[in-house]
Amino acid sequence: MATIVESSEVSTLLDELTRMTGREDPYPRYRRLREISPIVRADDGALVITRHADCLAVSRDSRLGHIPSHMLDFVSPGWPDHPALKQLFTSILALNPPDHTRLRRLVNSSFTARRVQALGPRIAAMVDELLDRMSGEVDFVEAFAFPLPATVIGELLGIPEPDRAQFQGLVRDWTQVLETHAPEALAVADPAAVTIREYLAALVAERRRQPADDLISALVAAEEDGDKLTEDELLTMAGLLFIAGFETTTNLLANSVVALLHHPAQLALLREDPGLAPAATEELLRYDTPAQLLVRVAWDDVEVAGVPVSGGERIVAYLGAGNRDPERFAEPDRLELARADNAPLSFGGGIHYCLGAPLARLEAQIALPALVKRFPKLDFAGVPGRRDSLAIRGYTNLPIVAA
Repeated sequence: MATIVESSEVSTLLDELTRMTGREDPYPRYRRLREISPIVRADDGALVITRHADCLAVSRDSRLGHIPSHMLDFVSPGWPDHPALKQLFTSILALNPPDHTRLRRLVNSSFTARRVQALGPRIAAMVDELLDRMSGEVDFVEAFAFPLPATVIGELLGIPEPDRAQFQGLVRDWTQVLETHAPEALAVADPAAVTIREYLAALVAERRRQPADDLISALVAAEEDGDKLTEDELLTMAGLLFIAGFETTTNLLANSVVALLHHPAQLALLREDPGLAPAATEELLRYDTPAQLLVRVAWDDVEVAGVPVSGGERIVAYLGAGNRDPERFAEPDRLELARADNAPLSFGGGIHYCLGAPLARLEAQIALPALVKRFPKLDFAGVPGRRDSLAIRGYTNLPIVAA
């Protein structure tokens, strides 16, 4: 049986991933970690895995889960006093069965595949409207990658159009807690969480008085065997759906455009064959995924990546590394839109598989072919601004020539 590797090189590589210089292109560091060992130990005690098979197994293993509620005070002392952490730790992002199972069942009854697929024609119309407004040098994030998913999830939830723009900065502030619980991050994230929750509380109250054909109204009415969402659960769920509904897709769209511009032959292939969009979306998710990692805790003594792991130990699965594993993907550092047998890790797996995955895929499948077809001279207009985050990988701005 193998052993967990600890070394100064491992510490250096993992430390580099906490810095902007390492986050700009983490993939060489992932590759080196994978070469050293399937599983290594970080300085904080967490176990880090980088192989595709191991990441997939961890995402599906019922013996692993999120940090149990009774351990949260050891991880983040005083977390209930921080609105951003309370929003995170009481959401399905951080809950375990049976609480997770119950909430997932209730939201699934409202956030259905049919409701998502019905958005297809409206998404196509939104894409055309946004492309019509783009000309010359524009910031792709501001002009397209943010407003498209924000409009889609806003319409799905029932958030009025004039209110949506304010949420880009608020969500970016809140999602800092996915990376760190440091005081300086909480000082930014907590006010954002309060503002988002207060807005949603007013909207939920309005929908209780006057239901509409939207997801907020459906969540208010959701019931399964006499069980309903409490007010706290409803607000937390609505906030999570809104945050996840555009944050991941904004980054997927921006990451995809950068990847395509760096691979002009692949961009031309998509332009010539829009039917390639479903396969292209999977490859772009694999090549530079917005969600780079997931964290689990071992409930009991188990085996992970071929080594014994004690109960209570944290496992960090680098999904971005698994998506570049040569044991799973031939020439993994090459973008190949028509890649066969492509199953990226980007939306996780098992009971925690991303609720919004079908919506994010649908938006990308419609948007990317339309974008490259509309602008045959699409190109960079400047240096993109990389978001200073590893857990969520994306861009703060992306200057392009829309021509």
